[in-house]
Amino acid sequence: MRAHGVSRGVALRVFAVLQKEGIAEPVPGGRWRVIRPGRGDDRRPLAERLTDVIADDGLEVGEAFPSTTELSTRFGVSRPTVSRALDKLESAGLLSEARQGKQRTVRALPKRTESSQS
Repeated sequence: MRAHGVSRGVALRVFAVLQKEGIAEPVPGGRWRVIRPGRGDDRRPLAERLTDVIADDGLEVGEAFPSTTELSTRFGVSRPTVSRALDKLESAGLLSEARQGKQRTVRALPKRTESSQS
């Protein structure tokens, strides 16, 4: 920052203003990231958001899960990123194994943890 003539205090104040306006957000490691316009507010890991696809699409055990290409378009990420997230769901036992020419299927429904307010 000093190479650009900006002190750390000034930069932090600028990012605080950008955060209030919804333009930037802090990330782990004391860094900041710019929020792109049009991006959803859901900042959860992709694997968690893919788990929601089962409930959102009303899928049952044994039904076909959407393809990697369809999911990459739906979530605006690359196919390799979707593949890594799907591998996590496969490891968790929610989806069947991926094979050439064979579509993934739902193996188990995710457990929902809802807090009861009594």
